[in-house]
Amino acid sequence: MSGFPALVTGAGLVTPAGVGVKANWDTVSAGRPTAAHLPELDGLPVTMACQVPDFSPRELGHGSWQWDRFTQFAVVAAREALDQAGLTRGGWADSSRVAVIIGSGAGGTATLEAQHRILLEEGPSSVSPLTLPMGLVNMAAGQVAIDISANGPCLAPCTACAAGASALGIGRELLRQGVADVVVAGGAEAPITPLYVSSFARMRALSRRADDPATASRPFDAGRDGFVLGEGAGVLVLETEEHAAARGARPLARLTGYGASSDAHHVTSPHPEGRGAELAMRAALDDAGLAAGDVDYVNAHGTSTPLNDVTEAGVVSRLLGDRVAVSSTKGVTGHPLGAAGAVEAAYCVLAIRDGLIPPTAGLVDPDPRIEVDLVRGSARTGPVRAALSNSFGFGGQNATLVFTA
Repeated sequence: MSGFPALVTGAGLVTPAGVGVKANWDTVSAGRPTAAHLPELDGLPVTMACQVPDFSPRELGHGSWQWDRFTQFAVVAAREALDQAGLTRGGWADSSRVAVIIGSGAGGTATLEAQHRILLEEGPSSVSPLTLPMGLVNMAAGQVAIDISANGPCLAPCTACAAGASALGIGRELLRQGVADVVVAGGAEAPITPLYVSSFARMRALSRRADDPATASRPFDAGRDGFVLGEGAGVLVLETEEHAAARGARPLARLTGYGASSDAHHVTSPHPEGRGAELAMRAALDDAGLAAGDVDYVNAHGTSTPLNDVTEAGVVSRLLGDRVAVSSTKGVTGHPLGAAGAVEAAYCVLAIRDGLIPPTAGLVDPDPRIEVDLVRGSARTGPVRAALSNSFGFGGQNATLVFTA
């Protein structure tokens, strides 16, 4: 194994599976789906989504009303990750060595949609001066950096549904290059809005199984008909070995491989042979210094769409064979777009920590064209030495992460 190890010392999660790592892992490990009808979507082509339960931004302080929901998610997740890592916000020996990278595909879309309505209905003088400070894609990263007093690089990759994974990969590169000692990295998204729901529905990307939302997200199932929109944030604390050792921190896992690629094929459809996905996966394995037989678990992008699931499974089978366990946690959380890669990276870390592979919720009748070892029904226990996490985004942007024990 030759991959540069970025030590994962903390994780934070805000998803439809719950607020906090424990609630998330309990729900995902049990394979409990979270999709439900949302009254606020009535009148739209699709009226179901996976929404973060019982979320209140009040604990964030009096200024949190100036943040879009995706930023609120990011700050909550970052605070939990730092707490788990045993680090104090603002308590840095050298804050210029602390970086923040939070990716997003949409940014503050709820803010932008609301203010656009005001512009049309009331005129420009009624548009809020906070529109851009709330709505820009980089604002989750910016507010997290402010919240934790981090003066190192602050970046916001926007690679659609690969954004959270891109953030983690870039964060590891900052550590490897000696630019930072600590990186707070992840992804955040809050896209359950009229424009996004309607747009995805018009593309026929969303499931229409509204009569039974709990079974609508069914990755790899023969009856899948699209994804269910989700939301949330995932944040990991990454450290160099030297920095973690100096303070006696024990890692949950190590991020040892990262690969990125472009399909250069189509803005929404994957390459039919999965060429870009394969390039990213090969690059991540090579970066980590791992062979196919070293990987015990693949957390698949697994969106529950007809094209993605078959294409991705074909690449996994071609590269890793039929022995590796594969599941998609989007059966529980739905698809949180730019947050997905970071959320699912955290699930890989927890799988390594606990020796437990979560099942694919909603998977009842596997697509016969898919020839990989799909984990379904219940979680599978056993050592997880290495886990691979795939994230693929519109525009043909692909990112793969490799985590090891």
